[in-house]
Amino acid sequence: MGEVNLGGSILVVFFICLLAVIGFEFVNGFHDTANAVATVIYTKALKPVYAIPWSGFFNFLGVFLGGVGVAMGILKLLPLDDLMTLPVAVGACMVLAVLLASIVWNLGTWYLGIPCSSSHTLIGAMIGASLGFTWYYGGAGVNWDKAKEIGLSLILSPLIGFGAAALLMYFLIHIVKAKSLFHIPKGENDKPPILIRLLLITTCTLVSFFHGSNDGQKGVGLLMLILIAFMPVKYAVNHTISNDKILMSLNKTEQVITKISATDAGVKATILKLDSSIEKTKMMLSSRNPKDTAKTYKFRKAVKSVVKGITALTGDKDLKLADEDKATLSDASKNLTNTTDFAPIWVIATISVSLGIGTMVGWKRIVVTIGEKIGNEHLNYAQGATAEIVAASTIGLSTSFGLPVSTTHVLSSGIAGSMAASGGKGNLNTATLKNIGLAWVLTLPVSIILALVFFMIFHLFI
Repeated sequence: MGEVNLGGSILVVFFICLLAVIGFEFVNGFHDTANAVATVIYTKALKPVYAIPWSGFFNFLGVFLGGVGVAMGILKLLPLDDLMTLPVAVGACMVLAVLLASIVWNLGTWYLGIPCSSSHTLIGAMIGASLGFTWYYGGAGVNWDKAKEIGLSLILSPLIGFGAAALLMYFLIHIVKAKSLFHIPKGENDKPPILIRLLLITTCTLVSFFHGSNDGQKGVGLLMLILIAFMPVKYAVNHTISNDKILMSLNKTEQVITKISATDAGVKATILKLDSSIEKTKMMLSSRNPKDTAKTYKFRKAVKSVVKGITALTGDKDLKLADEDKATLSDASKNLTNTTDFAPIWVIATISVSLGIGTMVGWKRIVVTIGEKIGNEHLNYAQGATAEIVAASTIGLSTSFGLPVSTTHVLSSGIAGSMAASGGKGNLNTATLKNIGLAWVLTLPVSIILALVFFMIFHLFI
């Protein structure tokens, strides 16, 4: 199979998909990032005219500097290996179904002013589209192990946000006892003291940056999905990594497993499997053709098999590896992973700009809900700072582990936790919390169904 040329109607669909992913990230900007600026606006630390561009800029930096771990984690939900062996039109169906389902639900909840998770929406849409794909084409279907891992991070993060914010708030109330922290600003000129103001601006900055590094990466993953679906030859493998570098990683891995096999017979089966994957990858490397879809697909699969084998070997608790060997295997695994898990700089830049501009538009509906309607009283300085500190820490840690979390869930639950710690359950606006909770519960099933229906509709036109 030769290189796929985009022509006619497929080229039109390709550009529609590109516009849709930019649209999704734009909506994500004013839907999710509004959470980051709500606290600085409602504590009068910054005026909206300054807070919005400030947050947008640090979202831009977050995407640009955050790597691609979360983006690749999102892609692992989909049956990419099966998708690359089918006509481009099938990939187009999947991409459009995911994007339209995500945008429809995000816009709907934004219009109603309900803080809803773009992460949940996107993941639900990917599951729905994958189910449609499996219905028609069989194959591996949804990567349920990855779905469980991501689902667990999305479920636990708001619970952590609520609990950690409540504990931090209790500490400020009963240990710090600084009255200035608990002041509720009244009037346009009632601004926080300089140190508190700097704290609030710093926490807003961190949440914005980490939102970009986590949620922004989901847009990177979506754009890479489009490129892999439409142009697998060019984007399924990172062609900028030389054959020599890949061969060096394979040889170093081979040297380590030769040493291990001579001293530890307990991992013989794992070593044999890994050795076979290495030999297969070397053979494909010698005949690697960057213009052949079938060979590119097989090469990608072989490299991923080697990485999986290295992970199995280093994760074996019964195997005692020398530190030097561990470092060698880790370095080889990282280099080989970069061959399949990557995003060109222009992809990251496109998503960065879309998210940054989106932050500056349409932010007010969500900000009002976060700032005024979660609690029965206006946010005070301590509540705003507490929620932001917890959100920034949770999102930052999740990004380092390559796990997507919801900025909306973490920050909303953080504000609820700080409000509850300040005045108990009576300090929470139950009507708003019910609406947010209902959106959280409905997001996954609705986005799954929407994407499944869209996939089936689009499939009719193939």
